[in-house]
Amino acid sequence: MQAKFLVNAALAAMAAGALAGCAGMAEKGAMATAPADAAPAAYNPVIPVGTGVFAQESTLPFHAPDFTKIKDSDFQPAIEQGIAIKRAEIEAIANDPAAPTFENTIVAMEKSGQMLDRANAVFSAVVGANTNDSLDAIDTATSPQLAALNDSIYLNDKLFARVKALHDAQATLGLTPDQAMVLGNAYDRFVHSGANLDPAAKEQVKAINTRLSSLSTEFSQKLTAGTKDGALVVKDKAALAGLSAAEIAAAAKGGTDRGLAGQYVLPLQNTTQQPALASLSNRATRQALFEKSWNRSERGDANDTRALIQEMAQLRAQKARLLGYPDYASYTMYDQMAKDPATALSFMNGMVPALAAAQTREAAELNKAIRASGGKFDVEPYDWDFYSEKVRKAKYDLDESQIKPYFEITRVLEDGVFYAANQLYGLTFKKRTDIPTYHPDVSVYTVYDQDGSELALFYFDPWKRDNKQGGAWMSNFVEQSKLLGMKPVIYNVENFTKPAAGQPALVSFDDVTTMFHEFGHALHGMLSNQTYPSIAGTNTARDFVEFPSQFNENWATDPKVFASYAKHYQTGKVMPAALMAKIEKARTFNQGYALGETVTAALLDMKWHALPADAPKQDVDAFEKAALAATGLKVDDVPPRYRTSYFRHIWANGYSAAYYAYLWTEMLDHDAFQWFTDHGGLTRANGQRFRDMVLSQGHSQDYAVMYRNFTGRDPSVAPMLKARGLTAPTTD
Repeated sequence: MQAKFLVNAALAAMAAGALAGCAGMAEKGAMATAPADAAPAAYNPVIPVGTGVFAQESTLPFHAPDFTKIKDSDFQPAIEQGIAIKRAEIEAIANDPAAPTFENTIVAMEKSGQMLDRANAVFSAVVGANTNDSLDAIDTATSPQLAALNDSIYLNDKLFARVKALHDAQATLGLTPDQAMVLGNAYDRFVHSGANLDPAAKEQVKAINTRLSSLSTEFSQKLTAGTKDGALVVKDKAALAGLSAAEIAAAAKGGTDRGLAGQYVLPLQNTTQQPALASLSNRATRQALFEKSWNRSERGDANDTRALIQEMAQLRAQKARLLGYPDYASYTMYDQMAKDPATALSFMNGMVPALAAAQTREAAELNKAIRASGGKFDVEPYDWDFYSEKVRKAKYDLDESQIKPYFEITRVLEDGVFYAANQLYGLTFKKRTDIPTYHPDVSVYTVYDQDGSELALFYFDPWKRDNKQGGAWMSNFVEQSKLLGMKPVIYNVENFTKPAAGQPALVSFDDVTTMFHEFGHALHGMLSNQTYPSIAGTNTARDFVEFPSQFNENWATDPKVFASYAKHYQTGKVMPAALMAKIEKARTFNQGYALGETVTAALLDMKWHALPADAPKQDVDAFEKAALAATGLKVDDVPPRYRTSYFRHIWANGYSAAYYAYLWTEMLDHDAFQWFTDHGGLTRANGQRFRDMVLSQGHSQDYAVMYRNFTGRDPSVAPMLKARGLTAPTTD
């Protein structure tokens, strides 16, 4: 698994919602006071009218944001105006004297908040991918307001009464299946948010939500700053032995960019392990880089995140108890495909014996390689990637430096990622230069459907920057909705190492896989075909949303797709079949580590969110140590992919008690790919079936039913374990 995760920032911010008034808006629909004996006036509530660049839809194609007109100073007024408008819209729905109907309550809620959506979508994108001190300050100011708005909606007694009346009478309403899903989701969200609580408990929930929103924002900002500050600075070029000339040049540029001319900077990726650890031959440098990564958020400085985590974990447990759940994991998993923590834990713990055995074998193999090279030490985490790369080269005659020249990033995108989408779904792509972006690194494409019509707009932002959050993600500037007449405007963000000037833009095969992964999320958004925005595209459960993305990774090694993009950047020749065969053969190598670091992180996440409400604040390091020891895995050699203190997924990005979703959806991914394999593989017919039955559906159906409709069966973990090389292949 790569450094990849869905950070649907706009959706996450709206799910965290908020309430505030603001000045500078006009009002519409003001009512005059009628004489007491006059006939009742038509219901005409007062709704403020926004001003500024986000008050109306953009006039650019697809209503894409016009970054030539957007300034940092526009965001906070727009968000606060959008909050006030949405608050007024919600109050108008709640106070409507007419009996509740699906149209005047549920559809009205679906239509509300459009200015806020526009402003928040763009703000979330730039604060994630191109932030600065001004944007961080706005994030700090607005996040509690958004949390308060969310509470003002889902703890509104009058509004809940209308939704409940519709829910209770659902059988008589003649709703379509997607309407029934929207209504059911809305009702469940109200109940889950505390609509049935007494007034005092509601106030407690509101206070917790506001505090959690602020803590989460602060955590994210501290982590971004700590990751930047944690970069390894090297003064002696000799300490970088093992890196390529291009990598050393990039490190030198990093030093210059930070005002450290003549020095070399290795910036940190978001994960525990760092890419350079596979190449650095100087053990002291490897150890220093690993320790910079491991301790990035635990240096006792202004960017230490542990105090924030202590409070968040305790507040989440207290919130769960208020809402009738034993712990936060049980609370947050109510709408997931797995349904409850026991199911997720059983699924993960079932892999531990095979993983532990694989890790023991792999460690022994690495220790043997260390001895063979004259080392007198046992493998440490900072040695693992270096010696596993040596073993991989010896076993499979495979060297990363042999592979990279075949993966030039634009060719991978256009002749690989896009080509696969064309073969499966009939999509075509055209690069355009007339759409402004938030950074020069970003490129934009129009996506055309199989009939030649315009389907979507796609933005691609590949290179790591110090002011960009770690990892990789997809989100929307505009969400697909037939109700609102919107086509999707989608972006993918990655954190690949940018080449030095004059160097080719080559990426690793891991990066290639990440590109296919994130574009799987993009396809989920692009191919959405829903009326209601709340169930469109990637608005699905965490343990389903990663299914289309992980499934899309399979096409990176499909022979037809691979031959289209894996071409030498100088000669244009396709990668030799023998080298491709080595890549395929090596894919199951080191899986005790690769899968183990993810399982360990997911189990650590579950431990944090199994805390009871009466538990005291935890010593973060002591808790983490005990939780990791309980996994039954070789955590001293194979640390978790994310340490507690820099686990952005669970403390800031909505994956609390949901990091297991990557594993769960990997099961779905391999099982679904087995279906493709059994039915002819990469064909338009198979792609159309997947598009029609999964990618277009959003959350319009129950996830288990949707999956069974596509494959004709419940998912099995066997194809996943086989693909990972953790079980012997079966023979027919």
